[in-house]
Amino acid sequence: MGVRFGASPAAGRLQRGLGAASWIVLSLGIAVNVALVGVPDGSPIRTGVVVLQGIFFVLLFARLLAAAKSRTGTARLSLLFIAAGVGLWAAGSVTLSAGQTVAAVSFPAPGEVFFLASYVGVASFLLLDVPRRAIPTMAIWLEAGVVCGAAACLAAFAVLMPLSGAFSRDGLPLLLAILYPLIDVILATVVLGQLMLRQRDRSVRTIALMVALLGLSAADSSLVLRLSIGAYTANIWLDAVWGLSFAVLVTAACARSTSAIAQPITAQNSSVLPLAAALAVVVLAVRPDGVIGWFVIGSAVVTLVCTGARMMMALREAQGAAEAHRLSLTDELTGLPNRRALLAKADDALRTGVPLGLALLDLDGFKDVNDSLGHAVGDDVLQTLAHRMRAALDEEVLVARLGGDEFALLALREGELGLFEIAQRIRAVLQNPLRVDNMDLAIDASVGITVREAGDTSSTELLRRADIAMYEAKSTGAGVLCFDASQDGFSRQRLRRGKELREAIAEDQLVVWYQPQVDARTRRVVAMEALVRWQHPEEGLLAPMTFLPDARLSGLMPALTEAVMRHAIADARRWIDEGFSFRIAVNCAPPELVGGTVLPKLFEALDKAGLPGECLLVEVTEDSFLAEPERAREALYDLRAHQVETSIDDYGTGFSSLAYLRDLPVQELKMDRSFVSTILTDERSLMIVQTTTQMAHALGLRLVAEGLEDAETAARLITMGVDVFQGYQIAKPMPADDVAPWVRRWAAVDGPGEVDPDDVGPEVDLSAGWAGPGRANA
Repeated sequence: MGVRFGASPAAGRLQRGLGAASWIVLSLGIAVNVALVGVPDGSPIRTGVVVLQGIFFVLLFARLLAAAKSRTGTARLSLLFIAAGVGLWAAGSVTLSAGQTVAAVSFPAPGEVFFLASYVGVASFLLLDVPRRAIPTMAIWLEAGVVCGAAACLAAFAVLMPLSGAFSRDGLPLLLAILYPLIDVILATVVLGQLMLRQRDRSVRTIALMVALLGLSAADSSLVLRLSIGAYTANIWLDAVWGLSFAVLVTAACARSTSAIAQPITAQNSSVLPLAAALAVVVLAVRPDGVIGWFVIGSAVVTLVCTGARMMMALREAQGAAEAHRLSLTDELTGLPNRRALLAKADDALRTGVPLGLALLDLDGFKDVNDSLGHAVGDDVLQTLAHRMRAALDEEVLVARLGGDEFALLALREGELGLFEIAQRIRAVLQNPLRVDNMDLAIDASVGITVREAGDTSSTELLRRADIAMYEAKSTGAGVLCFDASQDGFSRQRLRRGKELREAIAEDQLVVWYQPQVDARTRRVVAMEALVRWQHPEEGLLAPMTFLPDARLSGLMPALTEAVMRHAIADARRWIDEGFSFRIAVNCAPPELVGGTVLPKLFEALDKAGLPGECLLVEVTEDSFLAEPERAREALYDLRAHQVETSIDDYGTGFSSLAYLRDLPVQELKMDRSFVSTILTDERSLMIVQTTTQMAHALGLRLVAEGLEDAETAARLITMGVDVFQGYQIAKPMPADDVAPWVRRWAAVDGPGEVDPDDVGPEVDLSAGWAGPGRANA
């Protein structure tokens, strides 16, 4: 039976003992009944059968009470109810049997009230015995209605209808005669309904409950046929079925469910629905008469209504599933197939061995459209471009949107040349001007191509190769490139480096070195430029050029910039506490400057460290004003509002504009080293530096000469009026712990001294003053 008793060993032994004793008494009673075949009902010798019957029910009753004692809550209450039901049935049975030992008992007998009352206890047990579980869905309720209605219809039609026809009496005797098997059928239907609603587990215990109730129904039905003569008569087989049914019912009630975890509610197999509907139609076609006929017809109608409702719901579910499947393979914005659909079709082609090619396409500069015109306009642009691509290609070519501004083309039976022509055709379509907000946009794309190779089995591998080729096309400006196996190792190295960088930022492996900036006249240290290094656990100290490109490609530049700024602010706090007054210059690339996340964290770090904005200077490049001028303008004004100065780094190498120098809050220009290092040998460089210095002073800006390598260049720059020097002639970049000692040595060796080029004649060698300790002490 799969029984598991309570935790107490003594209680378990008691229940098992009572159960075994009840089965022994039942067997003995059946044997005695067999031996007394032919003995009249009123014979005194049948008193022994009544005694055994009483002992049997006492054992069942005691077993139920013992089981209830070991349970708690609703489980105990349910067992007490069924114990009461068994006790009432025993009272009725003993009353009836005792009467039969004296004389024949007519139907209905005095004990009928006990029999009817016992069903209240059994029904209460069935309702309380189920655990609280998730509320069934409407589909589950309908399926339960179909199955239970069909079961009740079948049972009533097959059992109750013949009984009502065979029973020769009417009135109360007929009602009572039919009521017993009808209640049994209803209780068995309740158990079936609980099973359908997942309130009962599919276990031996549930089967035992149904078998016991069906056994009682069979016995009661047989009794009704025998009662047609008007009196109870003893029958060994009916007594045996009753006894066995109650023994099984009590055993199942005392058992615990083999599954303590409620199973999830799921819809049943709909194949049972047509069978149930067919049964209901047959019953309605027969149209039975009488009271039982109405019960049968009612059950058939319920079955048909539930079946129809469930079939309609199943149809809607099927339509919903089909729509959900379609949507799962479709990009919501453009209506094109999505990544899942692309990979599925590619996998199918790979399995069939059909030649195929894949092109991965990434729109160039689309981020600028999104950021400057808004995401709503960006979505409209994507939709228009998606429709253009779809219209420009044959239906055999799958055009899919992978996400963002990435698209893919999957062409069967196409080689590299055919794909290359398709990619160029798509680029030409995309480059046609697109009218947006009274502007004509011409959007280009970078395309990476790969074709199926021998041994290819995975669509994701094709996509990976196309992605490598696309990245190379974008980084080189080639437009369209086919996958080159020689680049595969480089790509894997780039991915590995990105993973290591992410760990380096998290584990604080980045360190900041500093290069001094000194006043050209007073030789006083006025600033330290923060330069990031990576203390790699295996490769040692790495220069920026070896990892910054990978950081940019991996999307780690914001986090890296924030890490450098945190280090720089912490060092600034330490040096100010030691009595130094120089600024700290930190670099900020255009994406981070206008990104909207780095600057707020910078201001927060300054406030947390208790530092004024004047102690910090942010170096930006001219590219910042070309890509997103308005956002760059807002960022510079935000810096100035927090008293943080701004310097234009690498001035002269980009698209320089006098407008932003005039309009923006910039305090410093850093002349690029390519001009500074060649002023002694290139007249044009000399003229550019000289005129830029004059212009800077006219605008009230400082001019920093970056890349100072020798004393002679320093002397010439002084005559031009350059304000600040930075370069190896002063000092090489140094770790943060070396900054304070170096500044003290610099001040001790040179000391602050004013050098005014206007007061120095041509015979004075200014270079001698700049041959000092910079290079030697770097």
